[in-house]
Amino acid sequence: MAAIVQSYKDLLVWQQAMDLAASTYQFTRGWPREELYGLTSQVRRAATSVAANIAEGWGRQSRGAFQQFLKIAQGSLKEVETHLLIAERIGLTSSGSIRPLLDLAESIGKLLHRLITKLTEKAP
Repeated sequence: MAAIVQSYKDLLVWQQAMDLAASTYQFTRGWPREELYGLTSQVRRAATSVAANIAEGWGRQSRGAFQQFLKIAQGSLKEVETHLLIAERIGLTSSGSIRPLLDLAESIGKLLHRLITKLTEKAP
């Protein structure tokens, strides 16, 4: 039996997005100080935006608004992935070190897609 969702905090996708944001902050701590206002800031902002948009969409209390904010979260997730790949390409990190973050992002992306699809199917 599926658990009853009473809050956005009950959503696995939000929980994983929170993990991604926290992990991104931890991961980027070792990046050069000169990147603090560049790539470090960009990837951190995008990562926190994923969870924040899920929560904001939930708070709008409208199926359409929730779907729209989930789509925005998807866009922010693709930003995170792209920033991490840029960091790898320019030598800030290795592909092995970003793999766990990219795997988590992939999981979140699948959950977002499934949730958006479910909300679309249930639309009146």
